Amino acid sequence: MDKFNTFSGTVAPLDRANVDTDAIIPKQFLKSIKRTGFGPYLFDEWRYLDHGEPEMDCSNRPRNREFVLNDPRYADATILLTRDNFGCGSSREHAPWALADYGFKVLLAPSFADIFFNNSFKNGLLPIPLSHAQIDRLFGLAIAPQALRLTIDLEEQQIRLESGESIPFEVDPFRKHCLLEGLDDIALTLQHAEEIVAFEQAWLHEAPWNFDNLMLIERALP
Repeated sequence: MDKFNTFSGTVAPLDRANVDTDAIIPKQFLKSIKRTGFGPYLFDEWRYLDHGEPEMDCSNRPRNREFVLNDPRYADATILLTRDNFGCGSSREHAPWALADYGFKVLLAPSFADIFFNNSFKNGLLPIPLSHAQIDRLFGLAIAPQALRLTIDLEEQQIRLESGESIPFEVDPFRKHCLLEGLDDIALTLQHAEEIVAFEQAWLHEAPWNFDNLMLIERALP
């Protein structure tokens, strides 16, 4: 997972509440577990006018011109602005994979579904809950003829507008640390690699029969 550094990006305003994970990435795309390649199918049923299937070439598919990601103002958006309860529905981790693969790094909403909120941090996304008043104001700025750009400073926990105004936000200290250092669950575990190896070696010395049984099981596997 890449380290989360301070960056500036364009805001895409998705003015919908209760956006569920099936809308974020429809079920037919869940066969792959590679974490990549989902970006072209993000919001597939809203973004395109035809039915999408895995491995389709999206470059020639008919697009819904009314959908926000098809607006040229938001073509390179890395910040998604949306409404209440974003990421509700099933717990599929493919939803944050698709958002990240598309290029989003930050999600702004009044609230997020719990499992989606946790999965986002684990996949390098920063979901930031803001008040309804703050979200409303950002929507007003984001739908202007010129796209809204924001700077996200995770270290200082500040959202900065080009006017110089700053909006503070809260984030769990542990999750903040993991994003700043680029640590997913595997990387966190590997920080204790020496202790894990030491434990395994001590266990091998104290109870070698457990390892004999393990080898027998491995040999029996197809």
